[in-house]
Amino acid sequence: MKTLKALGMAIATLTAAQAGGAYAEQTLNIGFTGPLSGGAALYGENTLSGLRMAVDDANKAGGLKIGDETYKVNLISLDDKYSPSQAATNAKRLVKESKAAAVFVPHTGGVFALQDFNVGDDFLIMAYTSVPSVTEQGNPLTVRIPPEFTGYVDAFSDYALKHHGKKLGIAGATHEYAKIWTDMMTKAWEEKGGEIAESNPMDYNKSTDFYTGVSRVIASNPDVMFVGGASEPTGLVMQQARQLGFQGGFIVMDQAKLDEIAAVTGGLDLLEGAIGVVPLSEYEGEAAKAFVERYKQAHGKVPGSEAAYNYLAFHTLAKAMELAGSTDPQQVRAKMAEAISALDPKYNLYSIQGITDKGGFITPTTMAVVEDGKIVRKDIE
Repeated sequence: MKTLKALGMAIATLTAAQAGGAYAEQTLNIGFTGPLSGGAALYGENTLSGLRMAVDDANKAGGLKIGDETYKVNLISLDDKYSPSQAATNAKRLVKESKAAAVFVPHTGGVFALQDFNVGDDFLIMAYTSVPSVTEQGNPLTVRIPPEFTGYVDAFSDYALKHHGKKLGIAGATHEYAKIWTDMMTKAWEEKGGEIAESNPMDYNKSTDFYTGVSRVIASNPDVMFVGGASEPTGLVMQQARQLGFQGGFIVMDQAKLDEIAAVTGGLDLLEGAIGVVPLSEYEGEAAKAFVERYKQAHGKVPGSEAAYNYLAFHTLAKAMELAGSTDPQQVRAKMAEAISALDPKYNLYSIQGITDKGGFITPTTMAVVEDGKIVRKDIE
């Protein structure tokens, strides 16, 4: 208990009566704030499902051994409706009331909002966002989980310019992450000799009817459309574009997944020529295959990267705590690279190779294209 008081840990003591006496069980609280209602609810639930599976793994294995104590993990999830300000409010509550040692956040605006106070409030941000500036600005208690999207922008643009044409219509979402993607895509496309035919971002989280916005983009006669937000509304945008006569290719922001979009559009036929990240379902590694089957049994569907990346991120966080012998955020962050090396391969679904000095997991960039009704993996030059 002396160690816990010194570190100001996120620990609560639960007491349960048993025949013949009582026992004390230590509990470690881990927080989550993300969209669990509204247009991005499916995205938030997918993220949370991976965390729940990882926490269940840890508890079924007897809990986490941290220093001289063993802890049951308690995952506390709060809905922020994709709002950065609500994410900040939720994180304050998770840290102040529940003493959460780390908070998982699956959207860029929320991450930026939490970075305003996480060092002062002494908690680790586990950020599910591929925006480079999340880690480039040097917040010492932030870990970026997926690879930064710079490689996607260049690779997707090169492929689309070569195979579809030079006129790009922008019909992405309006949340912070999508805005940054749009800015980088616009810059890269023009630098590579392309033309922006029309730019009409839409709020994917508040609508299911995108005909007006999509019509405006299609009226500019683009060769390619840039789309992307959560998979479900992205699928609706792409479906409505086809219904309005668009026959070109799509560049799909990495937040949306081709296999999840296909579930919305009724298959891959409407997605012909779409360019996106390689879905987990297309990975050949044994760890990925095993996770996919296990997830399908538990949830009745194929998992996306939201579930898988957060699953492996929790196991990495847990290993770092065990190596540090503490849940002190600074000590845990310092052990993150060692934790990745020591992580059981069955948890490292994306073959993460390490972590940058500024806190970004190092993961290979991937690209897939829908060809002849199939998702085909492509090499990135």
